[in-house]
Amino acid sequence: MKQVKVKTIKREKMSFWERTYLLPIFQGMGITFRHFIRNLIGKGPNISVSYPDEKKTMPTGYRGKHRLTQRDDGTVKCVACMMCATVCPAHCIHIEAAEHDNPEIEKYPEKFEIDLLRCVYCGYCVEACPCDAIRMDSGIYTIFATKREDFIIDKEGLLNVKPQDPSTARPLQGMPPLPGSEAGSRDLPMADHA
Repeated sequence: MKQVKVKTIKREKMSFWERTYLLPIFQGMGITFRHFIRNLIGKGPNISVSYPDEKKTMPTGYRGKHRLTQRDDGTVKCVACMMCATVCPAHCIHIEAAEHDNPEIEKYPEKFEIDLLRCVYCGYCVEACPCDAIRMDSGIYTIFATKREDFIIDKEGLLNVKPQDPSTARPLQGMPPLPGSEAGSRDLPMADHA
């Protein structure tokens, strides 16, 4: 067996004040007290709000509760390609696909569920979706319930969530309409992925 040389390094001796950590404690308390006084007299930025009476205005693009988008005829845009479920790092999306009556549309999600307790709100599902079927622009940021089952949102629940600001929501994407629907008579602009 080969012998390994070990170099021993002596630690510098700490003084009594360094061993008690009193100076860093008082420095931290001083910073906290300074911010407290500044906010108390109104000189500092007021970063707290009186929730739930006041709610913070979230910036555009802030990720909130998920929602599924619909075609002009009211059907879900999702084609059950499983891209969102595949890319999800938390594995919180569960989709069961079924065959669609329309030959233009291969599949649709018979079951689409998101477990909000597992979701990390990373937005990968929105980025991965090739047909702009899932978005996180609902503006709903406070999600609460009394039972775990209430945090699992099904397809109908996701379809009922509305965008925070419909005027700033991305435009509809051209999807194959159902045969004979009026929605197919006009051209739909493609969504910009900026």
